[in-house]
Amino acid sequence: MATTARPRRSVLYMPGSNARALEKGRTLPADGLILDLEDAVAPDAKAEARANIAAALAAGGYGGREIVVRVNGLATPWGYEDLVMAATSGADAVLLPKVESADAVRQAEAVLRAAGSPEGQRIWCMMETPLGMLNAREIAGASAKLGGLVMGTSDLAKDLHAAHTRDRLPMITSLGLCLLAARAHGLAILDGVHLDLNDDEGFADSCRQGRDLGFDGKTLIHPKTIAAANEAFAPGADEITYSRRIIAAHAEAAAAGKGVVVVDGKLVENLHVENARRLVALAEAIAALESAAA
Repeated sequence: MATTARPRRSVLYMPGSNARALEKGRTLPADGLILDLEDAVAPDAKAEARANIAAALAAGGYGGREIVVRVNGLATPWGYEDLVMAATSGADAVLLPKVESADAVRQAEAVLRAAGSPEGQRIWCMMETPLGMLNAREIAGASAKLGGLVMGTSDLAKDLHAAHTRDRLPMITSLGLCLLAARAHGLAILDGVHLDLNDDEGFADSCRQGRDLGFDGKTLIHPKTIAAANEAFAPGADEITYSRRIIAAHAEAAAAGKGVVVVDGKLVENLHVENARRLVALAEAIAALESAAA
C-alpha cells in the first residue's frame, strides 16, 4: 500500500479521560489527533475514557484532521472492549501499543474485523520496545490493513537504558530500523514525542532531525508545539518552487524526446521528479487542510 500525501506534520496525543481536551481538539491546527485510552488514562478511568471518545467521535466536528484511537493491549482487561468500540467509532485508524510481533497485529485485526471495522480504517503500531525494533520488518508487513508506525521513544529509551540526548544518538539504530520497515512497505511513520515542553530549541532540533531522517511528522504532547511541528515538516516555499520547475522541465524534455534534463546545473532523473511530485502533492494537501479549517 503506497503512502499517501495526507499531511501528518503534527499529531497530538489527547487523553480520552479529559472531555474538555477532546472538545478542544476540534479547533486545534494539528494534522491529526491520537485519542488515547492507554498511557494517558489511569486504570480506574479506562471505561469512562472509552465512552468519552465514542461520544466525541459520534458527535463529529473534527474536520479533515486524521483521528486515531490508541487502545490498550489485548492482554489487558480493557483491550478487547477498546478495539470493539474503535472498530465502528469512525476513527481513521486504531493505534496498537507496544507491538512486538506480526501476530499481535493480526490478532487485533481479527477483533476489529469481527466488530465491523470498515475496510478503510487502518491499524497503526506503536514501536517502543527492543523486541519491536528487532521485528520491525515483520510487523510492517503483517497486514494490508496496516497504515503506519509510531515511534514510542520514551518507553524505548527506558528499555534500552539510554539517555535522552539532544542528538538522540542512542536511538538512531532503532529509528532507522523502523524507517526502513515503514518505507519498504509503503507506510507512514511518525517520530516520537519531545518531553521537555520548556526546551523550544531542543524541540526544533528534534523536528529538524526527524524530517532529515525521513519521518512524516511528529507526535506531540502539548498544543503549544503544533505550529513549530507544522512548519518543520512542511515543504518550504523554495522547495515547492524548485519541485515545480523540475516537474515542468522534465515534462518538456520528455515531450521533445529527450531523456536527460538539467535544472540549475543539476542533472534531473526520474527519481528527482518522483520526489518533486511527492513534495508538491504534500504541499497541496496541507493547503487544502488548512483552507478547510479556516
